[in-house]
Amino acid sequence: MSMALLFSPQGSQAVGMGKDLADASPAAKAVYAAADAALGWAVSSVCWDGPEDHLNDTRQTQPCLVTTSLACLAALREACTAAGAVLAPAVVAGHSVGEYAAIAAAGTLSPDDAVRLVALRGSLMADVGRDGGMAAVIGLDRGAIEDVLRTVAPSGSIIVANDNAPGQVVISGTAPGLAAAEKRLREAGAKRLMRLRVSGPFHSPAMAPVGEALAAAFESASWSDADPPIVSNVTAEPIREAPRIRELLARQVSSPVEWVASVQRMVDEGVDIFVECGPGSALTGMVRRIAPQAQTLNVSDPSTLQATVAALQAAAQIPAQVSA
Repeated sequence: MSMALLFSPQGSQAVGMGKDLADASPAAKAVYAAADAALGWAVSSVCWDGPEDHLNDTRQTQPCLVTTSLACLAALREACTAAGAVLAPAVVAGHSVGEYAAIAAAGTLSPDDAVRLVALRGSLMADVGRDGGMAAVIGLDRGAIEDVLRTVAPSGSIIVANDNAPGQVVISGTAPGLAAAEKRLREAGAKRLMRLRVSGPFHSPAMAPVGEALAAAFESASWSDADPPIVSNVTAEPIREAPRIRELLARQVSSPVEWVASVQRMVDEGVDIFVECGPGSALTGMVRRIAPQAQTLNVSDPSTLQATVAALQAAAQIPAQVSA
């Protein structure tokens, strides 16, 4: 048995996220308090009380999601300690903004630095490339979608941004390009197309200036090699070396999220249990479509925490000494 920890993407947020867990877990509550202090505004209040339109503003969404994911991880570690064990994943990965939580989980960045940098990322992304957006394409595989996009936008102004799961791909680009692509994708057999609530064409070349600004900001943080390795969104390869992680993290914002390849690589490395730390279960749903043989668990509240600890005990990932 081998376990991977996963960290939730943008779109998973919901008002109230993490509140019950923080009430039940001192470790989770401490993560929120630290984020409030690091950023100088009430991350905890936005997560727990909203309002929804404020939480859904990318400037707040990204640090709130990373904080909540790290709070879920802290509660899981706390529960494992109570069970007499240290949580020991073979690898970690996060989807898009979740990669910042993964990097903190692997010890490459401190939680404070991860939250500060992701807050900058959210602010930069909110202010760049407003003439565009993203759309989920359901029911076509990536190859078929890329064939259509080449005919609609041969310049690459519309690209595959997230390869999430078989039959679930997100495209990104200019508003006119998206409109033209959506028409052609329906004609090609797409079952459904859904515009995403984002402020610009994320994970497309239009975000390159954001990556450049982030690379400069990374100089202000302290970086360490990853333990365990991090599976990069950009390359779908497990990486330990801090300089390489920094390089790929700067590229990530303007590169496709290679989630299908990432999960496949983790499975190839022997991972058979995936635990998502964060609100909801978006990533475990994707994993079930990519690797249906794998076991999926998540930690988002006290009940899912208890169920996950029990499942890890049953799988001998932690000893079955004390119930969570």
